[in-house]
Amino acid sequence: MASTDTTAKDAKGGADANDLAGLEAGLDALETRQQTRRPWRQTFVQKVLPPVLAVGLVLAVWQALVSFRIVDDPTKLPSPGAVWSVVRDAWLEGELLGYIWTSVSRGLLGFFFALLIGTPLGLLVARVRFVRAAIGPILSGLQSLPSVAWVPPAVIWLGLNNQMMYAVILLGAVPSIANGLVSGVSQVPPLFLRAGRTLGATGLKGTWHIVLPAALPGYVAGLKQGWAFSWRSLMAAEIIASFPDLGVGLGQLLENGRNASDMAMVFEAILLILTVGIAIDLLIFSPLERWVLRSRGLLVKD
Repeated sequence: MASTDTTAKDAKGGADANDLAGLEAGLDALETRQQTRRPWRQTFVQKVLPPVLAVGLVLAVWQALVSFRIVDDPTKLPSPGAVWSVVRDAWLEGELLGYIWTSVSRGLLGFFFALLIGTPLGLLVARVRFVRAAIGPILSGLQSLPSVAWVPPAVIWLGLNNQMMYAVILLGAVPSIANGLVSGVSQVPPLFLRAGRTLGATGLKGTWHIVLPAALPGYVAGLKQGWAFSWRSLMAAEIIASFPDLGVGLGQLLENGRNASDMAMVFEAILLILTVGIAIDLLIFSPLERWVLRSRGLLVKD
């Protein structure tokens, strides 16, 4: 009788152990990501085809407006072919890359300076209550101020030079970067901070190992918005404060087209400004944002 009870208990214990092992295996399977490679056709249909169709639709509507003489004045709306001819001529003359590089180099360098200033400023505002109460509303107000408003005083203060361009970029981008970091730090769970203090991570050590990693999603969003403000600020500065010694950037190209009443050149500049902005976002900020979200389990790779 005792042996029968022992056998029954052993069988029950074995069944419980098997159930526990099965449960653990199931949980492990849920946590394990299936790294399946997406077929190229699916990638093409979901990622490539929609923007191509959208661009094709815009070009078709544009061409229809010209072909059916809905807008029959070429000085107001040139055809896509006329704009393409201007772009091709600029490429063949070796000027197209110069336009792009002049603006991109200014924008990236100005954004780098804004990053160096906006990051410690954002941490200071986020971590020190007195500074947050004093500067926080000012940063929010500066972020809502149109960047073009800084061009006239920057020209008066610094003159027509590259320093003026960088000053306008800083005034447009620093508030966005700082506010993005403040928002990210505000969303850090207090449990993380208490755990860090328990482990001895206080002061700069706690900021580096606890606060910044936890605030990274909000910080990256602020960087992305800061770049958008940098690019728009630069275009405003190049359009308003154009000067031959500064070189011809995309904003200067747009202003030259307006002065010459050349709508094909104006559309060329607009399309180049749009293309560069999209390219920077797709090549730098979108991959960075996906990596941050995926590393925190907020975005699952398909």
